[in-house]
Amino acid sequence: MEWQISQLSQTNALNIANTWHYEGVYAFYDMQADPEDYEEIITPSQRKDRYYQVLKDDKLLGYLVIEPINERMGIYELGLGLSPARTGNGLGEQFVNFIIDFLIQNFQITELIFNVVGFNIRAQKVYQKVGAKPTRKYKQKTNQSTYTFIEMRKTFN
Repeated sequence: MEWQISQLSQTNALNIANTWHYEGVYAFYDMQADPEDYEEIITPSQRKDRYYQVLKDDKLLGYLVIEPINERMGIYELGLGLSPARTGNGLGEQFVNFIIDFLIQNFQITELIFNVVGFNIRAQKVYQKVGAKPTRKYKQKTNQSTYTFIEMRKTFN
């Protein structure tokens, strides 16, 4: 199985935005649940060069978005999504580690920030397995409601 990361194509951006639908409470992650997220992912000028696709054997497996918080100091926020067909199958740790390796090779990373909605215990466990530690809880309005989020950070030497 060969994995690769490249800039998110418009075709795959539209695929994620329009066809990826998660089960139950995880529908929170459907792009159509948040009009701002939807517009950002489908509009190249809003995506800029921050969105990447993760392919496995040339098929879309997931995506990531890297947002500089303090580029000079190497601090970035990482958002990611795994195909709904692949979630809950034990692939998360490998997926996140593959992305982290890519980021280390292509960015001057000293710290990664993961922000995860409080109910997503699966993601929190994956982030802990790759070395991220919870640093704070906060509330944020999104998807027509207010949710508790957990900020997790992973530092690099």
